[in-house]
Amino acid sequence: MKIVICGSMRLSKKMLQIKEELTEFGHLVVLPRHTEEYATLETSDHMHKESVKNKIDHDLIRQYFSEIEKSDAILVINDMLKGVPNYIGGNSFLEMGFAHVLNKPIYLLRDIPDVGYKDEIEAMSPVVIKEDLSRISK
Repeated sequence: MKIVICGSMRLSKKMLQIKEELTEFGHLVVLPRHTEEYATLETSDHMHKESVKNKIDHDLIRQYFSEIEKSDAILVINDMLKGVPNYIGGNSFLEMGFAHVLNKPIYLLRDIPDVGYKDEIEAMSPVVIKEDLSRISK
């Protein structure tokens, strides 16, 4: 199965770890561009500035839509971030919307966060795998 990983680049180290585990399960995994570089950055301020610049310079939103379009499913890495348990930010929410419109399965690593757009997330019917990557069906 080809799985596109979505999530905040602040979770890039976790994305790399999950890619390795999913690969061991036999999946082909696509990570956001520059994940390896972001995993080496020390501060989230630097990461944010780099992220905005990269999104513009490399048209990353459209590029990732194309990856989602060619995938079998997406997995959203929603971990504790910005003081919010199971955080799903704007970019990941947008990518979930792309997957939903394309009728792709949406997997969440953790429960749906308690955010203002929780209803919209629930309406996309994501499968919450509770950190059990084996629950992603082939």
